[in-house]
Amino acid sequence: MQLKNDLLLRAARGEQVERTPVWLMRQAGRILPEYREVRSSVSGFIELAQTPSLAAEVTLQPVDLLGVDAAIIFSDILVIPEAMGLPYEMIEKRGPRFPNTVSSAADLDKLRIADGVDDLSYVIEAIKITKKALNGRVPLIGFAGAPWTIFAYMVEGSGSKTFSKSRAMLYQEPVLAERLLDMITKSTINYLKAQIAAGADIVQIFDSWAGILPPDHYQKYALKYISEICDAITEVPVTVFAKGAFFAREEMAKLNCETIGLDWNMGIAESRRLIGDQKTLQGNLDPAALYGSAAEVEAATKRMLDQFGTGRHIANLGHGVYPDIDPEKVRVFINTVKEYSSQLREKV
Repeated sequence: MQLKNDLLLRAARGEQVERTPVWLMRQAGRILPEYREVRSSVSGFIELAQTPSLAAEVTLQPVDLLGVDAAIIFSDILVIPEAMGLPYEMIEKRGPRFPNTVSSAADLDKLRIADGVDDLSYVIEAIKITKKALNGRVPLIGFAGAPWTIFAYMVEGSGSKTFSKSRAMLYQEPVLAERLLDMITKSTINYLKAQIAAGADIVQIFDSWAGILPPDHYQKYALKYISEICDAITEVPVTVFAKGAFFAREEMAKLNCETIGLDWNMGIAESRRLIGDQKTLQGNLDPAALYGSAAEVEAATKRMLDQFGTGRHIANLGHGVYPDIDPEKVRVFINTVKEYSSQLREKV
């Protein structure tokens, strides 16, 4: 199907665009009362994510209500461990929790490599429903967690300030760690390819806990596996977002991907110098900037766009939008990107 708005895909590939495309991480939900209404109709997050028609409905909401240039499928990065045989729970106001974790070879032997189709059929079905409903209006983004981030949850059992158990395994049992990382990587490749076959136009890899590793461990236990995924996904553009991995930007420039996401602590000019001109940069307004007044949000967005200039850029926040942000401030951000980036290109 021919896309009516393919700005995101053209920007990712480094092609000429009339303006900067814009979307937000965690745009499907959180800030929208329409999302909260749908979520209140089910038992919680997991049931919502596992009900394809509802997942599709909340995926479409930001396109209809906010005017973003892409939809991102409503799901969670932790569907991969579940598909591998390690189910999780979502505890209200506390986040994910795994009743069982991986701490030994015996634990690992109970797991399998996910096929990404049958064992995650609810996500695949949600993508098909969403793709049909979008009717070519904007691209659909598929996604998965990066192997290190998934590993950290599977070993730790929940979020953590230190992830000391998962980091300890890298020192104490590196062979076991690499076995698990390899299984996650193979599962993730299968999953992303299934998403693409179902209709995803571009995919993003989220390395949420990249910043807790030292540079040598990030290279060995994180970037190596992200690189394998990038090499395997040849059908659509790939974006890599590694929060906190400021030290790895030069290495990330070598990845076989189109776009590198920047968090809000990564300087734009410095990132462009380190990464070079052959990648599109995505980001990176501080999500907290949206707590400001409408005028302040507009000014902050323009400052960001001035720094990125008219080079390869996809506008976004430097992380997911916070749940208590006023949707009107999000609209100011989106509309400012659209209007001001058009003006910048007219001046060139």
